[in-house]
Amino acid sequence: MFEGIRNSAGSVGRAISAEGDSPIGTIIQATDIHKIYDTGRVKVHALRGVSLDVERGEMVAIMGASGCGKTTLLNVLSGIDDISQGEVMIDGASISAMSDRQRTRYRAEKMGFVFQAFNLLPVLSAVENVELPLLVAKTKPSIARQQALEALALVSLAGEAHKRPMEMSGGQQQRVTIARALVNNPAIVWADEPTGNLDSETSAEVMDLLCRLNKEKLQTFVVVTHDIAVGRRANRILRMADGCIVEELFPA
Repeated sequence: MFEGIRNSAGSVGRAISAEGDSPIGTIIQATDIHKIYDTGRVKVHALRGVSLDVERGEMVAIMGASGCGKTTLLNVLSGIDDISQGEVMIDGASISAMSDRQRTRYRAEKMGFVFQAFNLLPVLSAVENVELPLLVAKTKPSIARQQALEALALVSLAGEAHKRPMEMSGGQQQRVTIARALVNNPAIVWADEPTGNLDSETSAEVMDLLCRLNKEKLQTFVVVTHDIAVGRRANRILRMADGCIVEELFPA
């Protein structure tokens, strides 16, 4: 099932240079990441010294039992959440050193997000949902509409552009969210349980789409999943336990 299994104790990927430069081809680089949630009564150590790097154009799956830190890792790598210790570099920029406003802008320019919950606005059509991030970024409406239509065509939904979410199947709704994630041509797409609400057949279709886009557009995908069938489609699997990366596996 897998080849090239390596045990890790929390650090995976190529060594980071002493000068701190990103290795050639590396787009995500995390060094000694800790995340502690302090409720006032108890401290939860969600991440414990995680270090990793991800190649540009790679598809990486993060797997592990519920509560192991998968989603927390995705959130701190993407800058959605702050880290307690360590550093996260995205495409050569220290996202962990940015202000909230800088991170928000950086995510809008460099990243796309796909979640288990489709998070589509029910009163808007598919094309209106997809163009919304561009309009928020003050893209000219005519340009935003054209880019949104192109993104829907990319996920084979050109003929469904004016349907509202409730008029679409679950698989179609997830394709709309993927189009929305891709509309700004991001360098990285983060996906948190992207097939979690789908049946096995539709899940396979969505993963076919993500893998095709990964190969054709050379975009980096980081996918959090509990589904081994999804994990097998990635170039590499990072298995987590108790806030650490404990294994690195390469699907055969």
